[in-house]
Amino acid sequence: MRRCPSLLRRLLASGRSTYRNVPDLGDVVTMKKLLRQLGAEVEGDGRTTVDCTHITNFEAPYELVKTMRASALVLGPLVGRHGQARGVAARRLCHRGAAHRSAFARAWPPWAAAHRFSSTAWSTPGQRLHGATIVFDMVTVTGTENLMMAAALAKGLQRPWENAACEPEVEEMARVLNKMGARVRGAGTSLITIEGWMNCTRWITAIIPDRVEAGTLMVAAAVTRGNVLSRTAHPSTWTR
Repeated sequence: MRRCPSLLRRLLASGRSTYRNVPDLGDVVTMKKLLRQLGAEVEGDGRTTVDCTHITNFEAPYELVKTMRASALVLGPLVGRHGQARGVAARRLCHRGAAHRSAFARAWPPWAAAHRFSSTAWSTPGQRLHGATIVFDMVTVTGTENLMMAAALAKGLQRPWENAACEPEVEEMARVLNKMGARVRGAGTSLITIEGWMNCTRWITAIIPDRVEAGTLMVAAAVTRGNVLSRTAHPSTWTR
């Protein structure tokens, strides 16, 4: 699941972007299908190009993503760029979905007053999101990532978000959003500040190594008294 948000950032901008080091995993295959369902052009495997210039559909079909929690992360990019998201984007939030909804409502009061939320739809007809202060009710990685992607296209400065997730994946998202033109500061701490940029640009980037998979192999080696060399799991590779 941690690999999927990288592909979703493509929804924020037009043009063709390239990802290297994309793993051949079931969730990644499903996410590519979801992006195509929304109207994106997705090509390649380990080196994947994604073009979201022509997004024509704003609904993620439940049958496609009902087994993948990461599908909730289409919410931030779709609402941020297009002002709407329907279907699974609203329903497939993780067990901390209340934190997602609460953060969106607190972040943009004008939008919260006018938006429509149900089990199937978020919509902000004719409105762009505006910056505000966010205090997360609980630490949530997907909630922080969702809000970061939406805020990348919001008007105004996002004052420091409190209780944000600090995981390396959040830091990596900040690095890529900065490549796109947003101004993200504080990622990797519990206080994040974002200044949105209305025209995100395309980019080339590599998917960071999966720290949990690396840790699992390291523990397996320790338990079995084996000898395992993990070549790309050093923290320095997270800054690529």
